[in-house]
Amino acid sequence: MSSVSSLESSDATEGVPPRLTPVAFSFLLPVMNGKRIWLIGILCLSVAASTKASLVFEKTELDLHPEMGAPTVAAVFKYENKGDAPVHIKAVRPSCGCTTAALAKNDVAPGEKGEITATFNIGDRTGLQVKTVTVETDDPKAPQTVLTFKATIAQMLELQPTFVFWQANEPAQPKTIIAKAAKGVTIKNVDVVSSSGDFTTKVEPGSAAGEFKIQVQPKDTAKPLNATLTIKPDVKPEKVYYASARVMPPGTAKP
Repeated sequence: MSSVSSLESSDATEGVPPRLTPVAFSFLLPVMNGKRIWLIGILCLSVAASTKASLVFEKTELDLHPEMGAPTVAAVFKYENKGDAPVHIKAVRPSCGCTTAALAKNDVAPGEKGEITATFNIGDRTGLQVKTVTVETDDPKAPQTVLTFKATIAQMLELQPTFVFWQANEPAQPKTIIAKAAKGVTIKNVDVVSSSGDFTTKVEPGSAAGEFKIQVQPKDTAKPLNATLTIKPDVKPEKVYYASARVMPPGTAKP
């Protein structure tokens, strides 16, 4: 019976070629199905490999070093639409109120280039500042991109120390904060104001040009006292620095 399972019985006569039935090729089905699955897999991989964001940024992270005393610093992020359809920029959102972001236009044609400028208001800030700008588009491949910039703000005036203190009932003698201008910065005068009348301050010239001695003295050390010292060097744009003075409560260990 098995020898005729792949032949039409009516044709199994001498001189007449047998007709093959689908059963005759059944052994090829697993191979054909395997090839079909393999081809589909290759197609999916190729499509995935070609799926890229249309709006491509030259850099998404920038390191900035503004000039000493600069009031602001700008981070410029350049982009290009490398797709074959227009991209609409729906929103550009800075991470804080100290940063603004601007772009020339919201619609970017294929092949078109542009830039987003993020402007950071330095103000009284010093040291490393890290800010971000989130860009939202109608590109389904990359609906959101986060741009980051790091600004290292040089300090125009160095204070050492930034905190002076007295233990309870310690003699109310003045203690000194040294204020020193950074290299290349000219400071001729420093103004110091205490937030509390319980502390007095006096500014004297230091041992070198651009150096000042800030004498801080409490009126009494019999009770706990606190004050914030606002220090303003004569520079433009205006910069403000802060130090602290304190009379410790009785029984408090040294900070």
